[in-house]
Amino acid sequence: MKQVYLDHGATTPVNPDVAAAMIACLQDHFGNPSSLHGFGRDAKQFLDEARTNVAALIGAHPEEIIFTSGGTEADNMAILGVARAMRKKGNHVITSAVEHHAVLDTCLALQKEGFEITVLPVDAYGQVHIDDFERALREETVLVTIMHANNEVGTIQPIKEIARMAKAKGIIVHTDAVQSVGKIPVDVNELGVDLLSVSAHKIYGPKGIGCLYVRKGTKMLPLMYGGGQERQRRPGTENMPGIVGFGVAAAIAARELPAEMDRLTKLRDRLIAGLLALPAVRLNGHPTERVSINVNACFHYIEGEALLLALDMRGIAASSGSACSAGSMDPSYVLLAMGIPPEIARGSLRLTLGRGTTAEQIDYVLGVIAEITEKLRAMSPLYNPNKG
Repeated sequence: MKQVYLDHGATTPVNPDVAAAMIACLQDHFGNPSSLHGFGRDAKQFLDEARTNVAALIGAHPEEIIFTSGGTEADNMAILGVARAMRKKGNHVITSAVEHHAVLDTCLALQKEGFEITVLPVDAYGQVHIDDFERALREETVLVTIMHANNEVGTIQPIKEIARMAKAKGIIVHTDAVQSVGKIPVDVNELGVDLLSVSAHKIYGPKGIGCLYVRKGTKMLPLMYGGGQERQRRPGTENMPGIVGFGVAAAIAARELPAEMDRLTKLRDRLIAGLLALPAVRLNGHPTERVSINVNACFHYIEGEALLLALDMRGIAASSGSACSAGSMDPSYVLLAMGIPPEIARGSLRLTLGRGTTAEQIDYVLGVIAEITEKLRAMSPLYNPNKG
């Protein structure tokens, strides 16, 4: 049976060069980078190299990179740290209805601390309207946190314009770029953001490591206290194998991005065209302003869970939305925010491509989906093939 992995939005396989670098770090470069002896200096050199590689991937300076345990911690650090640091100036935070729970739940936590949270609606493509954003701005607004690309439908937000408007009023801007870094060009200066979250396991690096870009001069309180690591913003002995792996993954991503983005975009469009040729299928997200790896579709008269299980039995790994919400029987809140009816949203499928994806695999998946959806719809009392 063929094995096809189309869940790269959830996690990616570790690149062999990344794994080799991590093993070498564990076995040969095991020193604590804070130690003054040779073993420590050796580790510090690898720490600095990794920080430089990660910074280069997003157009930042190495000293602006703070290593974290992943995207969730980076989001928490940015939102809580900035809001608390700026509380004397104001208590208003703006976010969107389609953010990852790492952002939405953190904003809810701020609400319990007395902050006012504005959750912006999105259009049918999952994009924030600039006019809505402009109307939401207040004198007391201190932070805007809106993702760069959506984790479920792949839609890219107008972050550059959002940041420009916010910065004109002296408001700090954070973006969760976990789903965009390594898939499309990301440059913190071009975007104009002050903080940006990245996760290594989305770019063929290890799990349990990520970073927060913090523009020089940005006010932010730490979430933890203890040591002086990471410029006193994130104390604790560094996860050196993870950081080294992240650095290698970042260097590979930067080198391969142009060619890989072009290749995956063509495969993505091939998959979209094939799905839309099937009856009663709806594409979710923006048709063009979306990351190169993401295809999200709703299959009318079909439960997404049944479709996922049937695909798994044929060797195809996919998801129905965010991996962090796996196990939930509720329809996707992202799709609901886009105005998709619950009964249709329950039939969603997310297919996310990666370095191992081939045209042959795409064609195989399309054939299997056509076969499975026909069988599942035949069991639905609501489906009328004459109406579609």
